[in-house]
Amino acid sequence: MSDRSTGLAPSKLTAVLGPTNTGKTHLAVERMLGHASGMIGLPLRLLAREIYDRIVKLRGKASVALITGEEKIVPPRAAYFVCTVEAMPLGREVDFLAVDEIQLCADPERGHIFTHRLLHARGKFETMFLGAGTMAHLVRRLLPDAEIVGRERFSNLSYAGSKKLTRLPRRTAIVAFSTDAVYAIAELIRRQRGGAAVVMGSLSPRTRNAQVALYQSGEVDFLVATDAIGMGLNMDVDHVAFAGLRKFDGKRTRWLYPQEVGQIAGRAGRYTRDGTFGVTGDCEEIDEDLVEAVENHTFEPIIGAEWRNARLDFGSLPGLLRSLAETPRRNGLSLSQEALDERTLRALAKQEDVVARCKADRSALLRLWDVCQTPDFRKTTDDDHQRMARTLFDDLTTGRKRLPEDWVGGQFKALDRVDGEIDSLAARLSGVRTLSYIANRPDWVANPAHWQGLTRQLEDRISDTLHEKLMARFIDRRTSVLMKQLGERETLLAGVGQGGEVTVEGHLVGHLAGVTFTPEKGASALEEKALRNAAQRAVGPEIARRLGVLASEADDAFALTPDGAILWRGEIAGAVRHDLPLLSPRARLLGDLGPLHARERAERRLDAFLAGEVDRALAPLRKLERALAGGELRGLPRGIAHRLLEAGGVLDKGPVDPELKALSQGERRTLKSLGVRIGAFSLYCPGVLKAEAVACARALNPSGWRGALTTLEVLPKPEPSPRELSASGLRAVAGFSVPVEALETLDALLRAEQRPGGVVVTEASLETLGWTAPQASAVLRALDYTPAIRAKPDAPIVWKRRGAARLEQKPIKARPDSPFAALAKLTEPPPRRKRPKRRKPVVQKAAS
Repeated sequence: MSDRSTGLAPSKLTAVLGPTNTGKTHLAVERMLGHASGMIGLPLRLLAREIYDRIVKLRGKASVALITGEEKIVPPRAAYFVCTVEAMPLGREVDFLAVDEIQLCADPERGHIFTHRLLHARGKFETMFLGAGTMAHLVRRLLPDAEIVGRERFSNLSYAGSKKLTRLPRRTAIVAFSTDAVYAIAELIRRQRGGAAVVMGSLSPRTRNAQVALYQSGEVDFLVATDAIGMGLNMDVDHVAFAGLRKFDGKRTRWLYPQEVGQIAGRAGRYTRDGTFGVTGDCEEIDEDLVEAVENHTFEPIIGAEWRNARLDFGSLPGLLRSLAETPRRNGLSLSQEALDERTLRALAKQEDVVARCKADRSALLRLWDVCQTPDFRKTTDDDHQRMARTLFDDLTTGRKRLPEDWVGGQFKALDRVDGEIDSLAARLSGVRTLSYIANRPDWVANPAHWQGLTRQLEDRISDTLHEKLMARFIDRRTSVLMKQLGERETLLAGVGQGGEVTVEGHLVGHLAGVTFTPEKGASALEEKALRNAAQRAVGPEIARRLGVLASEADDAFALTPDGAILWRGEIAGAVRHDLPLLSPRARLLGDLGPLHARERAERRLDAFLAGEVDRALAPLRKLERALAGGELRGLPRGIAHRLLEAGGVLDKGPVDPELKALSQGERRTLKSLGVRIGAFSLYCPGVLKAEAVACARALNPSGWRGALTTLEVLPKPEPSPRELSASGLRAVAGFSVPVEALETLDALLRAEQRPGGVVVTEASLETLGWTAPQASAVLRALDYTPAIRAKPDAPIVWKRRGAARLEQKPIKARPDSPFAALAKLTEPPPRRKRPKRRKPVVQKAAS
């Protein structure tokens, strides 16, 4: 298929050039099917799949092959090959060959591939290059024997100016240049117009086709896409709206080139139906000169193509690097920038073991270049991609020279999931594409057919899940049906009664409580969808008004229920979010209607109410938190206070007893001034044991365990967390939940019933506590008490606390060379100085 052999008649070489909607791709497919065999190279995998499906309908699966980097469907007797440009099998001879979007030969990243196809790829009898009219000058320069056929657009394209997203006409494609922008616009379209299909280059063909089917069938009237829509994806679009005119090209954010604007805008209008283009949202108006150029399809000609040497020197690694850097010897060509494969090769060529392996074995050099050409579907950093290439190189040039089955299996297992949201699924799809590329290299894996089947099935599963997630997030099917049922009427006969009844066109369709709308069920599925979404339109202004009132209310308009619901004027408006710090609660506003900014204000107001409840009901903990933040506590008291705050105001005294004993009287007074009490068995804040504080703490942990507040209760398995226990003023002791105040009462009762050798628990004490004798015995043992003497049959047990007689543990000396030895010296008390002995004064005898 490459350069023609001598002695054969020259292949007919044609360049079919013109703007979008001129039928160039359709012409190439027809010409190819007129030959016994053919091949067409397309710029996108999505477009290749679309053309493949079209030809399969005409010729059957047995005659058509699909070859892309991640997918290869090659029947034994395939006559027609549909490929991405990079994956075209150049060694196969076919009668007809075509390459679409040939103007991409000027692209900095992929241009050298298209240039190579332009200069060398040929069909046996006919070759056709399809592209923009801007290529005419360069084609004449590089291919003087080529016949240039210009084609005129079938319909007119005109500029429609700026329109709000909510005023865009039906059958509009909105084009944005980032995933976040696509999602934001699609969500707004969903709220205002019923929903939108989403098309991005990162979607698999299966997901993309399912999304396009939603649009083409009329189920949704809007399509939100990236600039992938500009590369020949054919849909019934009447208007193209640009949400921006700047894009990030992988290196920098830049303005769109005029020809890029023309390529994307040209998607509007199919066949003889005229199309329009414009801007929307915050996008600035398009310059008049650019509008004129797009409408008349007149752009600056492409004067040079990106080129990279295709005749590589595999004699040595330095020779390969030199051949990649070789400059072109023809006018009209310029050496392309280093692509990803070349950057990866140069990085690996700096590693000594790679150089040595390539020097010893020429096949290792060929394999090195192979792995460097692995595409980066995951869009990772160069370093990450180079690490993966190094892993592939090592496995393919050592041992069995195949990727280990356990490595491929591990990669597959990590991707074999369909949970997660849209971004997670899209990222997982990118990983599957990389694994599919590897599986489609029969010389890389031991069982390629097996892994190809598994990766294809996994891609289909993730694609279907992603499609469902996209529909759930960006399409409100009920609203779509309603818009068609009611003919997009601007006003509906709707109202909200005093009791919250919502009526539309005289029908009761739901109830509005607070800011939450609950729809009624319709008599039929179609009526239910239509009336429900009509109601949403009807209650929208009322909900917006209520959200504004809620945001300005005083605290006394709200209340917090024991199950974590937030009431506004007696109706549920929000709920406490789960699993957040006790002193930093957040609210979740119920419902999903109303302007986004109004909902955010209302939710912030609920957050402020919760913060006020914490300040009021959990004041001791808030006081402790502020003391820690303000630096009032230092040393041991700070550590103790921090642990107490983390536990929610109740802490087992045992683990912190050594620190408590080391406190000075001043430090104890400081903790006491902050509301901390050192009890007999617990360290706690008495303020958090009050009924109001317990009710607030339990409400702020709505999913937490609820235990009895005053009686002993067996704990479930697994045991509740310390925060869940402290929220109810409880401690876990001997497998029971025990009120902290009951433990302090137990201490007072024990002190009052002292006996020789210990203390006893009398029947009166058990009655006061509300415990049985076995329960009391279990609790005492857990509190480190033990029977002091063998009890007589009718006498109460005398208990003694073991901690008092326990020997102190000898400190473990650290090794002299350990850093802990130096730390130990710093913490040793200074040695006591010996007082010097006072000398007695010497009394001199008087001279005789």
